[in-house]
Amino acid sequence: MRARFPLAAVVLAAAFLAQPVAADPVGGHFQLTPFGGYTVFDGDLRLNGNSLRDDLYFGGRLGYQFNPMWGLELAGGFTPTAEDVSGSPDVDFYHYSINGTATPWPGLFGAPFVFAGFGSTQAKPTTGEDVNESSIEVGGGLRLWLTDALGIRAEARQIYYKHEEGFSNAKINHLVGGLGLTLALGAKGRDTDGDGVPDRRDSCANTPKGARVDSKGCPLDSDGDGVFDGVDQCTTTPKGCTVDAKGCETDADGDGVCDGLDTCPDTPDSATVDAKGCPSDADGDGVLDGIDRCPDTPKGATVDAHGCPSDADADGVPDGIDKCPETGLGLKVDATGCPIEFIEKETELLDTGMIRIQNVNFETAKADVKPESYAILDLVGQVLRKWPELKIEIGGHTDSRGADKYNQRLSESRAREVMVYLTTKFPDLKPGQFTAKGYGESRPLVPNTSDLNMSKNRRVEFVVQNRDVLRHEVQRRRLLQKGEAAPDSTKAPAPTTAPPDTTRR
Repeated sequence: MRARFPLAAVVLAAAFLAQPVAADPVGGHFQLTPFGGYTVFDGDLRLNGNSLRDDLYFGGRLGYQFNPMWGLELAGGFTPTAEDVSGSPDVDFYHYSINGTATPWPGLFGAPFVFAGFGSTQAKPTTGEDVNESSIEVGGGLRLWLTDALGIRAEARQIYYKHEEGFSNAKINHLVGGLGLTLALGAKGRDTDGDGVPDRRDSCANTPKGARVDSKGCPLDSDGDGVFDGVDQCTTTPKGCTVDAKGCETDADGDGVCDGLDTCPDTPDSATVDAKGCPSDADGDGVLDGIDRCPDTPKGATVDAHGCPSDADADGVPDGIDKCPETGLGLKVDATGCPIEFIEKETELLDTGMIRIQNVNFETAKADVKPESYAILDLVGQVLRKWPELKIEIGGHTDSRGADKYNQRLSESRAREVMVYLTTKFPDLKPGQFTAKGYGESRPLVPNTSDLNMSKNRRVEFVVQNRDVLRHEVQRRRLLQKGEAAPDSTKAPAPTTAPPDTTRR
């Protein structure tokens, strides 16, 4: 037996080492292959004592491919040869077999394959006896598809059998290699992505299942949202919108403007938005339209979470606009929220250098301020808050009833009580601004000759000690009325030494 490495084993190894792809053509179909090649005879086969000469091979293959991987075929061929000696007679060599085929890694343009089967061989010399043997055939090769119905087949086949000659028992291995032209009969063109366009004409071979395609097999996306028609459940998505896997626009903040077009993607729930998804605030109160339950809030007003203005002192002027936010109950106010009496008291302060109030009520024979006097004291406190640079003397005055010393002590206690009330109620009024002094009955406004006159003499006076600050403000306001530039009223002039005010109080 000749020592050689079987060609069939080489082809078989190459088939298993090939890279995997997918198969073409597809569907159950017949394959007919006219075949030509060359036969290499095993030297251990001898006819009339001579081996056979290697020679050309002619044959064919007829098979049925059940699926891309498995098939069954009939193989047969003929080699016209002769005994390998000069002048020897001709020999005709035939073989026939049925084989199972396997394509482990079917591919779009073809793939390696292997086969194995059984059959018979016949060697017919022109002289001598024929040799007929049962055989086993194995091998492999490569199919390359030129079209969906036409391909090239390269194959190496090993024909194996035992030959008994005399008392010897030889193991025979013939090798057949060659090429054939394969016709696929009844097959369909492969459509790997199932879009209806065969792979060989499909320019977009990985189309998602269900997507509609054009004549080249490329998916369509009519609304340009990145989700293909056929898969897209929302086919009229506005351009630029962010969509989900079904092609439907998303709206993370639920304002009705899709993500991608929404330039304000964090709009609070229920807020009214424009075409760009941005909320509006018509009254400028910081609470968005749609959430704002009071959409006509005056500019500058303080509002709650619902956009409605607050009014802490219940004077009808919203906080934020109210320049006098602690107006006492029952007092009439102007458009700025300040009591009418506020303006009167501030005017009194500027004109006279003092504020006089005669309706401060105390407990009888005591210094405790009665609650009905809180409103007027609060009014004075609000005026004085605007003048943190003033030095104020709080003077207490009584009528003539009672002893002088008693009235003196009572007036001092009441003046101190008023100072404590104001600095407690208005923390921004500094105690250092104030002094408390009692005058008893020593400075009546009118003779204590009647109840009316005595009520006038029972009073509290807030007297400015540094009058130059007031003069500076009066000058500024007069200049403003004339349309002239006025000095900054918040900057008081340097204090000057002035003679004491001797005006009778």
